[in-house]
Amino acid sequence: QVQLVESGGGSVQAGGSLRLSCAASGYTGTRYCMAWFRQAPEKEREGVATIYTSGGGLWYADSVQGRFTISQDNAKNTLYLQMNSLKSEDTAMYYCAASRQGVPCGGMFASKLYFNYWGQGTQVTVSS
Repeated sequence: QVQLVESGGGSVQAGGSLRLSCAASGYTGTRYCMAWFRQAPEKEREGVATIYTSGGGLWYADSVQGRFTISQDNAKNTLYLQMNSLKSEDTAMYYCAASRQGVPCGGMFASKLYFNYWGQGTQVTVSS
């Protein structure tokens, strides 16, 4: 069973930066699509960025392109999301997610429907 634990959320002023981390365990294969999602109050959960555990599969939502960077440290089984130039509209609960093996990564597949494993979430609040 894949387990995901996020950390690194907090409160920051607009224009600031935060780095989220997601510690993963329980993998039995080598090619999972990993992603960051976010959900603001009364809004749908939306994909923010994706990456394959084996590399590649990079994808970003238009709203974060150029400001956020997804990366991973496979030696530490940890996924990251570096968030720069934060805006008030980035305020949301951020979730780490993993697909089952073989599921494509990014684009139309950056939907919560394709992800089976979820962390508990970490809150990001950006004040203007």
